[in-house]
Amino acid sequence: MDFAIPHEHLELLFRIIVAAVLGAILGLERDMHGRQAGLRTHLLVSAGSALFFILSTHVATFDVVVPDGFSKVTDPGRIAAQVVTGIGFLGAGVILKGGFTVVGLTTAACLWISAAIGMAAGAGMYFVAGCTTALSLFALVSLRRFEVLYRKDIYRDLLITVHNDVDIHQVAEMLKSKQVMVTSIGIDRNYETLTTTARISLRLFCKGNADTLLPGLIHKLEQSQIPLKALKWIRP
Repeated sequence: MDFAIPHEHLELLFRIIVAAVLGAILGLERDMHGRQAGLRTHLLVSAGSALFFILSTHVATFDVVVPDGFSKVTDPGRIAAQVVTGIGFLGAGVILKGGFTVVGLTTAACLWISAAIGMAAGAGMYFVAGCTTALSLFALVSLRRFEVLYRKDIYRDLLITVHNDVDIHQVAEMLKSKQVMVTSIGIDRNYETLTTTARISLRLFCKGNADTLLPGLIHKLEQSQIPLKALKWIRP
């Protein structure tokens, strides 16, 4: 028996393998930063997208009967188009929101472009797929270092416990500066312990890590005449 694999099938398998490798490269970068959607997820998304594209282009021509004198007109993009829609649901699963902070947007975008890279490889556009992978890695790795060079808005919460006699708005005014803006204040009074816990939401204007401003804010409060009972820095 002849078990030789047709050359066309080997070419299609090679496309899927290329898509899997390129997707795994992006996934490895996400894995190294502790993201849930890492190497395996990106590999599967990219390879699966390649397979869907191959199916889309091949299934569209199956058993199509064309009368003499007419050209074969089909829609090979129907299955591939659903990949774009389907990957949106997968990307939404890695996005988490807590307070002012949204986590997972970059990973969701990485999954989305992994699907595009897989489809490009599935179409045999290896150069385009490889260049897109390199561009994506540049955005994920190199631009991370560039982000510390410009100022951006970052949100943090400061949890402060004081005696009930302390005016919380006075505390909030003390925190304000060119780098710090108070966006909201939540107050919880305990009349048994005679203490007030305030959650002061701050909008910080700084370069790099916003948590470097913490020591200065705490020092400012400690040097004031306000009798503090507890302080807690929170990432919302």
